[in-house]
Amino acid sequence: MGRLDGKVAIITGAARGIGAAAARQFAHEGARLMLVDMREGPLRDLATQLGEGVSYRAADVTDEAAIRSMVEETVRLHGKVDVALLNAGIPGENHRLVDCPIELFDKVMAINVRAVWLGLKYLMKAMEAAGGSIVITASTSGVRAIPNLSPYVTSKHAVIGLMRAAALEGASKGIRVNTVNPATIDTPMVQELEAAQAGKGASRDAIYRTIPLGRYGEADEVASMMLFLASDESKFCTGAVYMVDGGATAGRPI
Repeated sequence: MGRLDGKVAIITGAARGIGAAAARQFAHEGARLMLVDMREGPLRDLATQLGEGVSYRAADVTDEAAIRSMVEETVRLHGKVDVALLNAGIPGENHRLVDCPIELFDKVMAINVRAVWLGLKYLMKAMEAAGGSIVITASTSGVRAIPNLSPYVTSKHAVIGLMRAAALEGASKGIRVNTVNPATIDTPMVQELEAAQAGKGASRDAIYRTIPLGRYGEADEVASMMLFLASDESKFCTGAVYMVDGGATAGRPI
């Protein structure tokens, strides 16, 4: 039997990177899926690859009506929701705090925080009868700060607070809520950031030196932690922060 046999999972930010890696692992372990992203083409392609039992929906996760409809459609198609990965997010752009446009701050907070709050609101209602597991993608930037990405750092600290509040409120209903906090992961989002920083002195080698294991993480490595938290193997785990960071938050390598 697969580790998620009989379970129905929603994954936001599913079209690429960590979300797509999680979708592949979840499908392999027997879950029926609702995949959600703004990128309809890649989302459709992934759903086609994964085959039977996989639905998809192009949606803006910051829109309340879209989130409510996403949850309702999943229940209509699959009968329930057992698991959700609230994974959609953006890093924003590099700016000193004093130079950061307020429009950028608002955009990052809308996608990285408002969307998570909305997801929790409607998913916890859907899970009240039978319980479930909600996993939020945070970041090492949710437990420490880095310069020039103040909106992103703020948003990832915020979702850890949301997770803890939701975990306390959901516990009596059997709803578990946790965050997974990756360090730098080799995904298209990170590659786009690197391209934007070309010529500004940024390099992979410099980042590698901050990670004791000496490399970027892989999307599948983060997805494996998400799979554990989605499965019944973690049924006594809630309200916690799970680092997938190669030791980065343990301190600087010697």
